[in-house]
Amino acid sequence: MTFAIIETGGKQHKVSPDQKLKIEKVKGDKGAILKFDKVLLSADGDNVKIGTPYVEGVKVEAEIVRQARDKKIIVFRYHSKTRSRKKKGHRQEFTEIKVISIK
Repeated sequence: MTFAIIETGGKQHKVSPDQKLKIEKVKGDKGAILKFDKVLLSADGDNVKIGTPYVEGVKVEAEIVRQARDKKIIVFRYHSKTRSRKKKGHRQEFTEIKVISIK
């Protein structure tokens, strides 16, 4: 099984070919090709490469499927005995990608 661990948006994701994934928003239109060069680990069967901190010469190519916003979450702050309440909503923007290949 071929897979890689990439770093994007301050987070680490385990990816394999033909996998769909939600990541932090990156610039680009639908159908654009992204290249991730911050690969922390690359594995192809028994051939495993571990980076210090990144693996040299390994890139992950992915296609942007869509740019969207996630479901709304409610941020509610409350302090008892002081009549203090704050209610806010937040929708995080994300990019959905489909991994094409690990080279």
